[in-house]
Parts: sequence; C-alpha cells; structure tokens
Amino acid sequence: MVDMHLSIPEVALRLLLAMIMGGAIGYERQYKSRPAGLRTHILVCMGACVIALIQVEIATGAMRDALDHPDLAGVIRSDEARLIAQVVSGVGFLGAGTIIVTKRSVTGLTTAASLWAIAGLGIAIGMGFYTIALSSFIGIFFALTIVKRIVRVPTAKKLEIQYIHRTETKEFLTEYFQKKNIVIEDVNFDVKFMEDYRIYTNIYTIDLPRGLGFSEVIEELSVYKNVTKIRLVDIA
Repeated sequence: MVDMHLSIPEVALRLLLAMIMGGAIGYERQYKSRPAGLRTHILVCMGACVIALIQVEIATGAMRDALDHPDLAGVIRSDEARLIAQVVSGVGFLGAGTIIVTKRSVTGLTTAASLWAIAGLGIAIGMGFYTIALSSFIGIFFALTIVKRIVRVPTAKKLEIQYIHRTETKEFLTEYFQKKNIVIEDVNFDVKFMEDYRIYTNIYTIDLPRGLGFSEVIEELSVYKNVTKIRLVDIA
C-alpha cells in the first residue's frame, strides 16, 4: 500500500503531474502533426491517473475495514491490479484508432505507442510511484525527441528508375551513387521495347549515408535528361 489516506492536495498534485507530463508528450506529438495531440495525451494520462486513484481508495477502504473488523479479515479482498489492468487494454483500442494503413505504408504506430506509454505513466502517478513516473517520463520524451537524432538505423529502400540511352545513363548513375556515398545492396534490371526506342528500368536497393534523404536523391536524379520516371518502392 502506498498511501493509506489520500488528501485533497495529494490528489490534486497527482492529477496536476499527470496533466503536465501528458501535455508535454502530447505537445511533441501535435507539433509533428500526429493524429493524437496535446488534449488526447492529457486526457489519457489523467484518465489513467484517476483510475489508479480510485483503485488506491478502494484498496485503502478494504484495509481499513479489515483493521476495524478483524473477524472479517479473511473475507475482505481487494485486488489492486483489477481496475488499472483494464486501462492498458482500453487504451489499446484508442491507440488502434491512430494507426493508418494504406497499400504502401503503415503510419501512426509511434503515436499509438505513446498513448499506451502515457497511460502507464498516468497509472504510476496515480499510484504515487513518483520515481517510476519521473523516470518513465524522461525515457518516453527521450525516445520521441532525441533517439532518432543520435541513433541512425539503416534505411534500405528500393529506388525504381526508368530511363533511356542505357550506356550514358548508367555511367551517370554510377558516378552519382559513388559521389554521394550511396551503397547499392542489390539491383534488378528490366527493359521494354517500344516502336523506335527502349525504356530501361533499374530497381536499386540502396542505403543512404547520414544526412542524405531520399527526397533529395529523387529530386537530383529526376532533373537528368534521360530519366523518364523515378519513385520509391516499399520493401516487402
């Protein structure tokens, strides 16, 4: 048992912490124009905190009754995890609503995960586990804002390029990839015979160096006179 008696200032403090921490995470999500933003994260965090506070009060009341009536101590039961366990599954349905699935991509997974994590944060605050809550808040905020900047995960993708004049264009592409330090992991080749010319298609599986984006590569290659089409192809 964490707190035998929750005073009004203590309840207000926990709800305020839930609002501040949930709001900080929600602000980061809304700043990046994600489906769930400031208000959603505040409500989820505070809602989880309220459920945890109710659970604490129920458990406190059960213990108080057991102390006041020792003869009923073996009968009175209070499961401290029953209510808060439903928060985790409930937030799962809410998070599912932020996930958008299309033919080419799945978006919203990070926001769904942040909602699930913020619910756990609200539970920790509501139960009075301030050390866990503060440590978790720092970890969640770090994961959302800093990890991507300092940890580079290889992003191999397929780049489809259609072009004419095979020899000249292949020399240009080879020189470009070498100049930009782009690693070619695999390449597939195809050719279509038209009436008086041929259209060549190369599908490169490439890994870009740090600081170079696919949008920049596509923009620079698309202006070359022999390139007729260029696009990214998702790796299955």
